[in-house]
Amino acid sequence: MASGGAPYGVRCGTARRRPWDARERGSFTAELAVGLPALMFLLVAGLTAVDAVTTRAGCVDAAREAALAAARGEPGPPAATRYAPAGAEVTLTVTGDRVTATVRAPVRTFGTRLPRSTVSGVAVAAVEPGAPGPVS
Repeated sequence: MASGGAPYGVRCGTARRRPWDARERGSFTAELAVGLPALMFLLVAGLTAVDAVTTRAGCVDAAREAALAAARGEPGPPAATRYAPAGAEVTLTVTGDRVTATVRAPVRTFGTRLPRSTVSGVAVAAVEPGAPGPVS
């Protein structure tokens, strides 16, 4: 024996252990099986939220263009369709000297069984003086 009491070739406190205890075998697989669906749900929800924000921004742009065009006496819906997202509906309302444009569009969800949602954008413009009148 060496002077420290341990046999030759073995250092004290550095005994080799197995990297995984027998009780912990398969724990990574179980944690992955539980965590992966939650991670996928968060990914789908995040992508849908980004798409909803982008679609809403397109609706607001299209509503602004439709309201301004109608206030100048031009047809509003053709102006809106250049900026509107796919499948959008354009509605123009004239009240006194104001034109209100509303654009609604469906949001594409990432998944076939998820419910569809709709976002909208609204813009109001004053009828310009000397314009021939709002065109719906």
